Amino acid sequence: MPERRVTVASKVGLHARPAALLAKAAAGQPVKVTIRKADGDPVEAGSVLGLMTLGAMHGDEVVLAAEAPGGADPLAATPPVSAPPHPGG
Repeated sequence: MPERRVTVASKVGLHARPAALLAKAAAGQPVKVTIRKADGDPVEAGSVLGLMTLGAMHGDEVVLAAEAPGGADPLAATPPVSAPPHPGG
């Protein structure tokens, strides 16, 4: 299962607008994408509510994961959590 560890760079964490951007990209994947804090349980990355309950704040490390058939990397299409997702973010 491909995984990507990244640091949340948005000053507001994965809340509201950054969560919506990530959820939209994850929901558009042909496979289920999950996200978790390094020490926590995964939530569905395609769910804004799930992302907001994760409580990922600025500077937190999160792990994105997805089941990928045939060696494809569905995480390549998700927006970079480690870069500000919007101006001032």
